[in-house]
Amino acid sequence: MSSIIQLLPEHVANQIAAGEVIQRPASAVKELLENAVDAGATHIQLIIKDGGRTLIQVIDNGSGMNEFDARMCFARHATSKIKQADDLWAIRTMGFRGEAMASIAAVAQVEMRTRKANDEVGTQIIIEGSEIKRQEPIACSVGTSISIKNLFFNVPARRNFLKSNPVETKHIFDEFQRVALAFPELSFSLVSQENEVYRLNASNHKQRIMGIFGANMNERLVNVKEETTVCTINGFIGKPQFARKTRGEQFFFINNRFIKNSYLHHAVQAAFEEIIQSDTYPSYFIWFEVDPKTIDINIHPTKTEVKFEDERSVYAILRSAIKRAIGTFSLSPSLDFETEQAFNILPNISNRNLEAPGIMVNPQYNPFSNPQPTQHQRPDAIRALSQAKWNDLVGAPENVASQLNNSPQIFPETSIGSNVSNEKSHPWSLHGKYICSQIKSGMLLIDHAGALERILFERFTKNFNHNNASQQLLFPVVKEFSGSDYELIIALQEELHMLGFNFEPFGKHTIVINGIPAETDKLDPKSLIDQLLEQFKTTQQDLSLSRLEKLAKSLAFNAAKNYNKHPSTEQMSLLIDQLFACETTNYTPSGKVIVNIITLEELATKFSKNTNI
Repeated sequence: MSSIIQLLPEHVANQIAAGEVIQRPASAVKELLENAVDAGATHIQLIIKDGGRTLIQVIDNGSGMNEFDARMCFARHATSKIKQADDLWAIRTMGFRGEAMASIAAVAQVEMRTRKANDEVGTQIIIEGSEIKRQEPIACSVGTSISIKNLFFNVPARRNFLKSNPVETKHIFDEFQRVALAFPELSFSLVSQENEVYRLNASNHKQRIMGIFGANMNERLVNVKEETTVCTINGFIGKPQFARKTRGEQFFFINNRFIKNSYLHHAVQAAFEEIIQSDTYPSYFIWFEVDPKTIDINIHPTKTEVKFEDERSVYAILRSAIKRAIGTFSLSPSLDFETEQAFNILPNISNRNLEAPGIMVNPQYNPFSNPQPTQHQRPDAIRALSQAKWNDLVGAPENVASQLNNSPQIFPETSIGSNVSNEKSHPWSLHGKYICSQIKSGMLLIDHAGALERILFERFTKNFNHNNASQQLLFPVVKEFSGSDYELIIALQEELHMLGFNFEPFGKHTIVINGIPAETDKLDPKSLIDQLLEQFKTTQQDLSLSRLEKLAKSLAFNAAKNYNKHPSTEQMSLLIDQLFACETTNYTPSGKVIVNIITLEELATKFSKNTNI
């Protein structure tokens, strides 16, 4: 009887293990940086090319290895961090499984040079797909240099699943930031495409945060500190006014190990409850010091998940510490109890002329005007295009819903009976948010901001090939970014230029903004670009839109928020014409309904006889 169970070949087992540990280039970066930290390095340099596909190199000045250790480190489950099972409950090092180097060597071409301080010469090892090609003595500096070339060269299916270079580079930056934040006492540098993105000198926690995310973080952070028998907490939270719509500045470290923990994140959100909007996220950089015996870090291959012995106590301590910090620095809304409200009597104004607040509004302002309109922007052309849709709307009430829900085509005028009046009533504004107009079947309601968002989105996308109009700034604006955001803004420079932005690099991690899209000339250029980047990050996984369309979608959304809440009748009529000239009428680019109809029958039910009387 033949046996059907057999041992896997070593190289196959290594590739399977690599699938758990090395999921993408950023995974390899994480393992190499942590090994450098464990080696006692005081300076660590990371060099990448093409999002880590072509090259990942980590150079450190740590303890280095002798000839035997240099070869042994590529064996599976070979480690200097633990020697027995009990050591798992006293781990202070970053790595301990002994799987990282073997996993990397199984799916890449690896070259390592290493030397101990007491050795005259170092050792060079070259490995391809777990096979040692060469090992020989070599002259090199004290420490270790590891180069990973052509990651997943022998696993093409895995290589095909990698994202674009900017996306993979962003993931690498994230891993670099986590390690650099965990160890501010060490110096780090990062070079991408031969450009130095970060040079971080040894410092304290706050200086390291500023070095990564920009000097403006200094005024945004508030210190958090708490010491208990369960844990010690030290770190910073962001002020409520700087909460963001997307995540990206949320960091937990347990004994200098970055972790992800939704339970602790909830503790932070609970502390900020009723202080920030429910759909925003506060920044936080929190370091925990706990007894290694009270946590289990051996529950996930990437070591980013930790199980606490007393998780509820840690939750309560963290929430309390943050609420105390918020109160200490007076970040939350407060009442002035020193003022007796009962005696706050308003002065007599019966004999005075009341005046509206001095807000300057230009009633002639038209957000859709263009000094040199293209053919699809001219009002007469818009009215011609929209007339057929409008005719159907006012003349065929039974088909209104289906027409509004799917209107990619211009409805032919011939579909309307000749005995139906196509005259539109004068529209009016409801609470500055909705535009109302009478139609044959009842009343038409249009979301003003949503309509403008749809119109601007289609305008931006139609002008891609000819570039959108740009409003040049009277005084150029200088804006500083974090290293990763700077790389992203440069990567998107061509698309942003097509949308009407005009900017250029201006020093390290800085750009100078000379112009912005004409439709956004009332917005703050810095905030506008920040919002574009944040929203672009959240939509990177959306494969249905191109990068340019994602940016156009975000730009239209932000520009539409600044709509005129006191439009004239002519401006509302023009907006209706432009909306019904769009390829898609009833939905914003994000899928929000723009147009609704209240029929006469629905209105009649509001005035029906009350049967309860």
